[in-house]
Amino acid sequence: MDIRTRRAYDEMADNDGYRVLVDRIWPRGISKEDLALDDWIKEVAPSDDLRKWFDHDPSKWDEFQQRYFDELDGCDAAADLAKRARDGRVTLIFGAKDETHNNAEALRDWLRKKAG
Repeated sequence: MDIRTRRAYDEMADNDGYRVLVDRIWPRGISKEDLALDDWIKEVAPSDDLRKWFDHDPSKWDEFQQRYFDELDGCDAAADLAKRARDGRVTLIFGAKDETHNNAEALRDWLRKKAG
């Protein structure tokens, strides 16, 4: 299983595999053609309430992950993504500036537990 993360603003790599945007909101300043996605799965993004509560505050990271994992546990689209991750490389695309504390990083950790 190979799950990667990549900012939407980074260049696409030939070996990205299945590229999926995992944000609820389209990244600013990027056209759909330029992002070159295989899918956009809004359902695996954190709820609006959770996203607003977190507000990209690293001090809330641990609690954010736990709340987000609880949301993902009840999400059919997340379970489907875990199945896809077992079958090949998946690159989770995100728009946040913080490359360490974002939903794609948390989702990758959740997927590794579920798909592993």
